Amino acid sequence: MEPLADRVRPQSLDNFAGQEHLITPGKPLYEAITGGQLHSFILWGPPGVGKTTLARIISQQTKACFIAHSAVLAGVKDIREVVKQAEINRQEEGKNTILFIDEVHRFNKAQQDAFLPHIEAGVFTFIGATTENPSFSLNNALLSRARVYILKPLQEESLTEILHQAIEDETKNSTSIAINQEAEQRLVQAADGDARRLLNYLELCNQLCETSSESTISLSLVEEVIKGAFKRFDNHGDYFYDQISALHKSVRGSDPDGSIYWLRRMLSGGCDPLYIARRLVRIASEDIGNADPRALQITLNAWEAQERLGSPEGELSLAQAITYLACAAKSNAVYNAFNTVGSVINKTGTLEVPNHLRNAPTKLMKDAEYNEGYRYAHNEPDAFAAGETYLPDELVGQTYYQPVERGLEIKIGEKLKRLATLNKQATKKQRKRL
Repeated sequence: MEPLADRVRPQSLDNFAGQEHLITPGKPLYEAITGGQLHSFILWGPPGVGKTTLARIISQQTKACFIAHSAVLAGVKDIREVVKQAEINRQEEGKNTILFIDEVHRFNKAQQDAFLPHIEAGVFTFIGATTENPSFSLNNALLSRARVYILKPLQEESLTEILHQAIEDETKNSTSIAINQEAEQRLVQAADGDARRLLNYLELCNQLCETSSESTISLSLVEEVIKGAFKRFDNHGDYFYDQISALHKSVRGSDPDGSIYWLRRMLSGGCDPLYIARRLVRIASEDIGNADPRALQITLNAWEAQERLGSPEGELSLAQAITYLACAAKSNAVYNAFNTVGSVINKTGTLEVPNHLRNAPTKLMKDAEYNEGYRYAHNEPDAFAAGETYLPDELVGQTYYQPVERGLEIKIGEKLKRLATLNKQATKKQRKRL
């Protein structure tokens, strides 16, 4: 028997739940479908939001021949077969053909390029479905010929509608499903925006209910079925990067509540805690830096604790570190200086090390005046050789590290200003001697 998700798949736009931003009167996609003016497009969204269902409904609405392939299994040979069949459909039956490719991001560049001439010639209407960001996973040539529509995770109202419709459809087909309201609400929550997950849970609950001779799906039965289920995360996909971005920006924005929320969301979704630990170390240097140097040590300690204890015990150390980072004084001065110097090096190339900074362990080097004129800072007042320079001659006078007026960098900034004043005074004295 087909899975419940396939048995109750809606057959028309009237029964399609969710995606109101696309499938309502006046919206471009809705008008194109109902008006029979199809164009090639990409449906981008997380699993279980109706990409395949919508493509099938479009073919029925427009009375087009529907050919579906998965990019996991299909190749260029299959595309050639589709082209032949599409030409037959048009010439012999007077029908248009819709080619639907699920997981289209799995196609390589050559496979994607194989679509282009046939899309342009109007041999078929191309509809691709992907869970990956098309900007990164699809060729620009294909994107320029296919509009992208973004599908969103389903809201609880839409999931509840889908659940009720599934129960009604199954009852019509002599398969009774009874569920109490608490269990229904828990199923909708556990689905986490994914209709397929919702229907799979419902089907499994009903099967277990029948096996145990229970008359109604209860909350306790639902809890047993969904035990251990992960939240929507999509490791190393769009949701992965969206959530790590939200976590990083919450720390940068000094919001401990947002920071710990996104931390727990990622851990609940199955993210590797050690990946988060590495990111926290990066955040400590990129967004806090010398405004609070303790942040770096705290994140390293949290990383070590996670490695030593594992999950779930070590995860609390990550929570401790992330709340500290969020509350710490912020500075991106080190990050900016590092990037600026990188750009300077790319532009100026390999500048010579000034002679006075070079090492001179041999007589030959000393004869070449290596280390000549170098002033040992510890022999100078306050261990500072005022007027000495440490950059290549072409860059003397440039300033890259500029502390902010927050945390410890206030003190660092004050010291650097004082040293800069001493340098200016020493330079003036040197000029007078000359």
